[in-house]
Amino acid sequence: MEMTGEQLIHASQADTWAALNDPEMLKACVPGCESIDRTSDTEYVVQMTARVGPVSAKFKGKLNLSNMNPPHSYSIAFEGQGGVAGFAKGGADVSLTAVGHSTKLAYKVKANVGGKLAQIGSRLVDAAANKVANDFFVSFNEKVGKPQHAAEEGHHDEHHPEPVPRDPDLPQISNASLSFFAAGALVVFVVALITLL
Repeated sequence: MEMTGEQLIHASQADTWAALNDPEMLKACVPGCESIDRTSDTEYVVQMTARVGPVSAKFKGKLNLSNMNPPHSYSIAFEGQGGVAGFAKGGADVSLTAVGHSTKLAYKVKANVGGKLAQIGSRLVDAAANKVANDFFVSFNEKVGKPQHAAEEGHHDEHHPEPVPRDPDLPQISNASLSFFAAGALVVFVVALITLL
């Protein structure tokens, strides 16, 4: 499975980088995440509960960060086990680019899944991963971008209408999160991380 995508994070590049490398922030943003424990400067152990179609399981996995170029980019290698639900293994390349007062997070993910996850079929896995990804980015933007939005609200131009918020029920392709989820419910983050991380 291969995915690429971009997300606009309503925070500075430095703040986005810091949030993508904060285990507590990621835990708060990844749906079903029970723990993200840093075992070294570049390694994490993740545990989460996820449901993909008829399969529901606890996943435990490892994330390893490499090619770190703060606050611009890094690579993530991940592997996760979900018991009888299956396993996932793969990697993601994440890059951050300043866009005005916001940050463009771009990601490219490759992942392999096995066990019951592979038997379910790619459509259900993709749909579940897209939902997790959308929920992650909505939550991440709310938490990381809040101070900036509060400042912008006080200085809104009265001659331009307020932007219409995106409906959170609409699917949004987020490959980093899809791979993260499909890889034993590990994506961000990252998309920072993505994406993740």
